[in-house]
Amino acid sequence: MDCKKERNLDICGCTYEPCSRKGICCDCVAYHLKKRQLPGCFFPKDAERTFDRSFEHFADLVAQKKI
Repeated sequence: MDCKKERNLDICGCTYEPCSRKGICCDCVAYHLKKRQLPGCFFPKDAERTFDRSFEHFADLVAQKKI
């Protein structure tokens, strides 16, 4: 399977600029899951900017109907 990095970059919502995984979704998801997190693209823009990508933060946003 070919990586669609260039196309993924168009929709990547991550604001962490030095990230080496930008656009490489499989690496990004694997990295965050190891840390019990979700990638930034799973969060609304204002929540993504907090860099709190924890499962708990995501669940709180779902409970608040922000996602």
